[in-house]
Amino acid sequence: MTATIYGIPNCDTVRKARRFLEQHQVDYDFHDVREQPLPADTLNQWLQQVDRDTLVNKRSTSWRQLSDKERALADDGVAIELLQRYPTLMKRPVLSVDEHIAVGFNETQWRQVMGL
Repeated sequence: MTATIYGIPNCDTVRKARRFLEQHQVDYDFHDVREQPLPADTLNQWLQQVDRDTLVNKRSTSWRQLSDKERALADDGVAIELLQRYPTLMKRPVLSVDEHIAVGFNETQWRQVMGL
């Protein structure tokens, strides 16, 4: 199993998720989306598994700063472009295990994705 957490290090939910993995002795990689913006291919793969409204955090400061046109999220291409331009627009954390992802930290869902 290859686990990767995508997020920002100072996010409380990301910290909670990382503690959960450490408590369960799960090896994982951490990808800071501010330091290393996500490639469009990765975001596109995620959007094949979850819808835009799941991946985009509409309660974030970044969301509130978008124009009405940008907030319309007309298609996946617009969502991908916005997530690349504003990495903190992504709902955090995203857990990627092999070909599966989980958006946000939900202990039950994470246990299921990781087979714990």
